[in-house]
Amino acid sequence: MMTDERPGSTIPNLFSDVLSQVTNLFRTEIRLAKTEMSEKLSNTMAAGGVIMAGAVLLLAALFLFLQGIVLVLVMLGIPSPWATFIVAVVTGLVGYLILRKGMSNLSASNMMPDRTVRSLEKDATVAKEQVR
Repeated sequence: MMTDERPGSTIPNLFSDVLSQVTNLFRTEIRLAKTEMSEKLSNTMAAGGVIMAGAVLLLAALFLFLQGIVLVLVMLGIPSPWATFIVAVVTGLVGYLILRKGMSNLSASNMMPDRTVRSLEKDATVAKEQVR
């Protein structure tokens, strides 16, 4: 029968080696998590900047466009106050939908470091198997 022992490998030494390897592995995983969170934060900041830039530009263009729609409705015979009200309601609904889309892009699930969590789960399984 062949043994898989190294010279000087006692149970305490083997346990110490496994513990050292697991410790190094988790340190590496923590560095990966920090890097991934930094990446997620950068993506979030970029998304926020894009939302802000889009909102500013849309406000100016939308104001002029909506004024034009109000004038068209008035030309079609709708009284000016009602035309303004109709355009305001439709614009509010569209704005609400766009805002919800932007907020969903910033949800907590998009901030989770998925790769690191999966990797840590695998590492924990391997560590449990090594200890057995």
